[in-house]
Amino acid sequence: MEIFNMIPIADRLKGVGEYYFSGKLREIDALNREDRQIINLGIGSPDMPPHPEVITALQQNAVLPNVHGYQSYKGSPILRKAIADWYKTWYGVDVDAETEILPLIGSKEGIMHICMTYLNQGDEALVPNPGYPTYSSAVTLASGIGRNYEMNAATNWAPDFEALEQQELSRVKLMFVNYPHMPTGQNGQLDLFEKIVSFARKHNILVVHDNPYSFILNEHPLSMLQVNGAKDVVIELNSLSKSHNMAGWRVGMLCGNKERIDEVLRFKSNMDSGMFLPLQLAAAKALALGKDWFIELNKVYAQRREKVFELLDLLQCAYQKNQVGLFVWALVPNQINDGFALSDSVLYNAGVFITPGGIFGSAGNQYIRISLCATEEKLIKAIHRIK
Repeated sequence: MEIFNMIPIADRLKGVGEYYFSGKLREIDALNREDRQIINLGIGSPDMPPHPEVITALQQNAVLPNVHGYQSYKGSPILRKAIADWYKTWYGVDVDAETEILPLIGSKEGIMHICMTYLNQGDEALVPNPGYPTYSSAVTLASGIGRNYEMNAATNWAPDFEALEQQELSRVKLMFVNYPHMPTGQNGQLDLFEKIVSFARKHNILVVHDNPYSFILNEHPLSMLQVNGAKDVVIELNSLSKSHNMAGWRVGMLCGNKERIDEVLRFKSNMDSGMFLPLQLAAAKALALGKDWFIELNKVYAQRREKVFELLDLLQCAYQKNQVGLFVWALVPNQINDGFALSDSVLYNAGVFITPGGIFGSAGNQYIRISLCATEEKLIKAIHRIK
């Protein structure tokens, strides 16, 4: 019998491990098969449904006979118009529905598209530490080099521009920025956005602002495109996953000037054939929801956050109460080695999973992150288990 050699994986995968939550969820599944009934407070997957009108729009359009074919690579004009109206209503930003918006099958897809569009082998991208792990992975997969810029509580989790100015930046093409910041919950500020735009303009860097959390526990949503002249150096990702409870629907968007949208479309159009039209029409309905939707959504998250604070007090963790977004970020007590140690202790001794901050970068090693995507009942049960 002939034995075939293993086909080696591509070099681009050698610097990329399996996504942390992918492996951790398998471990939790194994524990559940042992009847451990783990309470998962780790992942930010909204557990509440979208607005009933959004579901109705999907149902009504899905039964039509003429909506099941391939769709435009640029997305439905109806969805692009809804995105433009949403940006104008909530952010006060004008984006042209025809030329400055590109709907995405989730903003995570957009991160990869952007890296593949702009990074050649050896090009560099500035990546926040701590930050969303997908930024680094996408840079590596595109044959680029991720360069961490470390942030900390002392600077309110903002980039240290003085430190960045001391570095050699000639090979840097992209800078990933994310406010409200995940995982730390630090809110964005217009003066910070102005500094980022100025830095990018000075060094000819394209800023990728990832903005999916601006409506969660935040009374004043901001877009980096509000800064004068930002479109020259900024493209912004946004999403309906968190703000409209539509994570599994995979509806996101990229906003920027026409040149940037056309460039990313050159890559994207070779990767997919557009989103199911009834999904796009339902997303348009979601984007047209009024302020009452966000008020009711945030009432629930505010109540849950109080329970998370109670849980963190039990663990003797330090945290700020003015965090925004879908998570609470907390510093582990001095007597605990790091967030990984605390996470494992709580998982194996209390049957509760919380995310170690170190998965978001070395600057998060002494922290943990707890998701608000769990009912009050689950949070109360987790508190009792930890007690």
